[in-house]
Amino acid sequence: MSSRFRLAVGGFQHETNTFAPSKATFEDFVRPGAWPGLTRGGALFDAVAGVNIPIAGFIAAAGKLGHELLPLSWAQATPSAEVTEEAFERIAGQILEDLRALGDAGPLDGLYLDLHGAMVTEHLEDGEGELLRRVRQVVGDALPVVASLDLHANVTPEMVEHADALIAYRTYPHVDMAETGARAAGHLDALLRGMAGRGKAFRQLPFLIELTAGCTLHDPAKGLYERLAALEGGEVASLSFACGFGPADIWHCGPSVMAYGSSREAAERAADALFAHACACEGEFVTRIWQPAEAVGHALAAAGGGPVVLVDTQDNPGAGANGDGVALLEELVRQGAEDAALAILYDPEAAAAAHAAGEGTEITLALGAKSGFPGQRPLHAGYRVERLGDGRCEGTGPFYKGARMQLGPMALLRLGGVRIVVASRKLQAADQAVFRHLGVEPAAQKILALKSSVHFRADFQPIAQEILVVAAPGPNPVDHLELAYRRLRPGLRLMPLGLAFGPARLTHR
Repeated sequence: MSSRFRLAVGGFQHETNTFAPSKATFEDFVRPGAWPGLTRGGALFDAVAGVNIPIAGFIAAAGKLGHELLPLSWAQATPSAEVTEEAFERIAGQILEDLRALGDAGPLDGLYLDLHGAMVTEHLEDGEGELLRRVRQVVGDALPVVASLDLHANVTPEMVEHADALIAYRTYPHVDMAETGARAAGHLDALLRGMAGRGKAFRQLPFLIELTAGCTLHDPAKGLYERLAALEGGEVASLSFACGFGPADIWHCGPSVMAYGSSREAAERAADALFAHACACEGEFVTRIWQPAEAVGHALAAAGGGPVVLVDTQDNPGAGANGDGVALLEELVRQGAEDAALAILYDPEAAAAAHAAGEGTEITLALGAKSGFPGQRPLHAGYRVERLGDGRCEGTGPFYKGARMQLGPMALLRLGGVRIVVASRKLQAADQAVFRHLGVEPAAQKILALKSSVHFRADFQPIAQEILVVAAPGPNPVDHLELAYRRLRPGLRLMPLGLAFGPARLTHR
């Protein structure tokens, strides 16, 4: 058997919060943000090179193995509400079109797809399952198909059925995205060489995990992934645990286990062991939550020794929010915070007004809260324009490492003792570069308010004196009981050891 294989490579990523205020259009996938916009064909390789994303890790690893890589398309959009039907059909269509063309040009040996695993569209609850089903119609059942998934994938039986392996990240913050792509390359190579069996097993857990509770820097998630690593090896070629993505109102929402081994029996044993460990930890998946007033008061009373980080998790663009809420900002101003900085507030209109006025000017704005989310209103005030930027900077932290960010016109506004990083494109504050782009040194602040959930920890935890998770208004609530679910499967507990979803509210289609 030849040691050089022809592998098609592509990807289509979106994490869908079905309770979020705005949908992902085709243009949202075309427009670059932290990562490249929609890229098709040969330009894909240069677009993703050196970036901490799975497809970059796959390309590098498969290249070292000597394989011929044939590019399809790669696209991602910032988490939001559903992907529009037009966007899904256009992007999936071009992936399938190019896959057919590659097959016509010569026999393919394998396919890798960089997927998220939590895509919901206007017309589909399971975007990835449908994409993989269509892929199988093109390539047939024999061709090895391997996909990498986000740790927050809502894995479905259809996804498991149509892929030979689904390989998920193991860290949250996701510092191992490129590494996961490399692991996928190794697994696909082993399949092609007959060194990995096709036995598989899949388990779905009976409870949802709130985002901040799944951080792998501490238990229970830390210990769970250590257990995963101990179970993998020998007859078990790959084992994954996905925490799921709670703010997605779909039947298959929630955590899951995927195991692949030399036999179905080996995969079943590993899946059962990891499933039992995760279920035994159920009651430990909890996070201390602070209300805005008490969090700000606590931060103001803290002694020196590094910033106190206030985590605005419910308005996190990384979980589908618009990142334009100002409730936490209002509280900082109300309590007279000094040496405080907030990022990233999404408000293209405010950024444009600041650029029109120029640095050093005073402008009156109705800042933020443009998405119309209940409980939010703009903050009307006079702001000083301290610094302007073009939004082009490179990620330097472990999560956004190598990302060539394009956030559009940016502005640093001051209101009292609080400085606000405003951008024209949505992005969670998970890298210190977004502050430094506008002349702010994060470590020198007394308080940092960050619109993120956990990814910020990779770059900010080392400088933080303390981290407080704050419940300001937003579409990513830390308590899933606040979400008006209608389509979950009956019996799924909305929070660990909590109430289960009942059939009286069920409208699954």
